[in-house]
Amino acid sequence: MLVDNVVVVLMMAPVLFAVSREYKFQAYGAILFIGLCANFMGTAMLLGDLPPQLLHSVSGIEFGGFIWHSGRPSSFFILTATYLVVVACFYKIFAKRFKGQRMVFDPAAQNPAQHIKSGLFAGIVCLAFVGTILGMAFRPIFGVRLGMITLSGAAFLILLIEIFKKRFEVPSFEEILEELDWRAVMFYVSLFALVGGLEKGGAIEAVAHWLIPFIQSSLLLGTTVVYWVSAAICGVVEHDAYILALLYVIRDVSKESSINPWPLYWALLWAGTLGSNLTIAGAPALFVAVNLGEKEDRRKVPLKEFFSYTLAYVAISLGVCYLFALIVWVFPFM
Repeated sequence: MLVDNVVVVLMMAPVLFAVSREYKFQAYGAILFIGLCANFMGTAMLLGDLPPQLLHSVSGIEFGGFIWHSGRPSSFFILTATYLVVVACFYKIFAKRFKGQRMVFDPAAQNPAQHIKSGLFAGIVCLAFVGTILGMAFRPIFGVRLGMITLSGAAFLILLIEIFKKRFEVPSFEEILEELDWRAVMFYVSLFALVGGLEKGGAIEAVAHWLIPFIQSSLLLGTTVVYWVSAAICGVVEHDAYILALLYVIRDVSKESSINPWPLYWALLWAGTLGSNLTIAGAPALFVAVNLGEKEDRRKVPLKEFFSYTLAYVAISLGVCYLFALIVWVFPFM
């Protein structure tokens, strides 16, 4: 909810791989599940993914609006409740799948603090991270754009690394860039280029015009169609660019027809995010997770194994979130 989903995968991967090596189990399924969960909860608040920031740019919603909006719980509560149901379901699935396997961990075996090379630098990084989050949360007070706040936090850390790298015993900025998975970066860029091509070619506009009569006819029908069509499209198309295009359509249609846009905004955001968990084309976080998992296990994972996780995850999350969306955001406005 507070960190970009791709970064979450990269942060958690070393932890997971250390455990998988210690207890000798394959890491692929676990790192893929982390990718699914990280992509899921990124839209719960303003900070964790692009879709909420895109909604901010189109509608002007601020940090608090993702917790409570229009007198009712919004993204944080809806997605958290959905997430708890999904995790409970997968707990039962995993309990059956891994029945009989046990891992016993001795907490006294290792001291986690020994992995921190510089306590001072770790403290500064945490303070910069918290400061960036607070800056984004209280953005209206400062009157600064979200991008400038995050850029300032990153620039501050880069400057510290370059000035005090010897004292902190941390790698240089160039070394950090070398460790990035540039395949994932280029994959992300290519997906945006693909969606940009679809938009320029009129494909997204055609979908938008097809949706307009449903939106204008009924809030329930419009929300339902937007939700499930977006979920299907974002399963195979990068969801960020698609969501941005549809946000503008909903905004314009709501102004022309005096329709409350918020049930539609939330339906688009939640369906696009949850539906994107179907394939790596929809969610770059899954692309990163798959690459890391295959590299760690030293095997090419068949597509059937990939879908054994994503199909169930997407079906459960979309169904549960749809019910919550109707109860909280559609029926009260009808």
